[in-house]
Order: sequence, then structure tokens, then C-alpha cells
Amino acid sequence: MKASSIIYPNLFNRLFSVWFRHYRVYTSHLISNGLPPFIEPLLFLVAIGLGLGNHIGIMQGMPYIEFLATGILLTSAMYTSAFECSYGTFIRLEYEKVYDGMLATPITVNDLIIGEIIWAGTKGFFFSFCVLIVVWVMGVLPIGIIALAPILGFFTGLMFAVMSLLITAFVKTINHFNFYFTGVLSPMFFFCGVVFPITDLPSFIQPVSYIFPLTHSVILVRALATGIFEQNMIWSIIYIAVFIPVVGWFSIQALKKRLID
Repeated sequence: MKASSIIYPNLFNRLFSVWFRHYRVYTSHLISNGLPPFIEPLLFLVAIGLGLGNHIGIMQGMPYIEFLATGILLTSAMYTSAFECSYGTFIRLEYEKVYDGMLATPITVNDLIIGEIIWAGTKGFFFSFCVLIVVWVMGVLPIGIIALAPILGFFTGLMFAVMSLLITAFVKTINHFNFYFTGVLSPMFFFCGVVFPITDLPSFIQPVSYIFPLTHSVILVRALATGIFEQNMIWSIIYIAVFIPVVGWFSIQALKKRLID
């Protein structure tokens, strides 16, 4: 067969093949893969929201457990996507050599990495949706516009996917991810408005909080919960819209060098 007569898959099929590969592997052990990231935020919500909520009462115009629940919706997306594109990507790259086989097909490096990012965003959507269903059943959050929260979970997953891939491109040993999760993700959990409002932080720390991507996701999901949308929230939308392609481009370039080498 002549090379000119070979029909290569289109872009959608190439990206879908990467996504579907991860889907098949993940769902083959769905209980062990999906239960821990789902249970952990719920335990935190019950322990802190119900226990501490009795002492706090109202925070930013809503019961504390409701305030906490809106943030927990997106921390599940943050952690699952970050784990997928850090530990998961590193294992596929260095130990399982999965990418070597994938790159032997018509899939390009760009297809592989973008497919990886989309898969992480899908997990962000899924876990945000699962947590949302549970807090609905518990009666913590009313059914309404908050139903759009999983969409924010998807974009939150994309943000932490591209950021984690950029970190992964420079990590030499898997143990170095401990610094990323402890030194970067854990501070975001506490300083991005999930547990308490950013305005309660010292004035010199508040500007730093707005550098973190989780802050802008939390701002928008709280707006969905309250139905109160302020004009300055447009900056959070712009932040997310810029963060994903810009950091994504740097992560693709950095990982491309590592994959080719």
C-alpha cells in the first residue's frame, strides 16, 4: 500500500482513543480507583461541616456546612485530576512505558498530552457530580443552579491537569510529588476559600490566594450556590480561560522534550 493512500484518524478519533484507553483502564478497577477520592471529601464534610458547623453557624450568608460543601465539590476535582496527571502520568511514562506504544501509532505527542488533559477534566466532572448528588441527598444544598457545578469541576480538572503535567515534566523520581501535594495542593485547600473566606486571611496573604487556580473555581461555585453574581467575577472566568491554554502549552512543550528523549 502506498503511503499516500493511508488514511489517518482525524483529530477527534485520536484524542478519543487516548481518553478511551484511560477510561478502560480506570473502570476495570472502578471500586478501588473511584471510592477513596469520593469518600474522602464526604468524610471531611461530615466531620468538619457537622461538627464545627454547630459552633460557627452562618458564614457569608449561608450555613457553614453549606459553605463548606460548595468548596468540597471542587477540591475533589482538584485532587483527582492532580493525582491523575502527576503520579498516573509518571507511572505510565517511566514504569509502564505506555506512551512508547501509543506513540508508535498515528497518535502524536500533542494528541497524547491533550487526551490526557481531557481525561483528567472528565474525572473532575465525574467526582464533582458524585459529591453534588450526595450533598443533595443529604439536604445540604438545594437543587437549583448549583447543578452546573460539575461543569466547573471539569474546568477545575483541566487547570490542575495542565499544572500537574508541567510539574511531572521536571520530576526525576516519584517521591518528589510529595512536595507538590504537601507544599502546593494542601495550602490551596486551606487558603483558597474552601474552609473559610479569603477575607478572613491577613491582608498581605489575600493577594497571594488569588494567584491560586482553586480560588477562582471556588468563587464561581459559591456564586452558583447563592445565585449572587458580581461583576468582578468576570476576572475569575478570564483567569480560568487563560490559565488552561497558557499553562497547557508550557506543559506540552516540556513533556514533549521528555517523551521524545
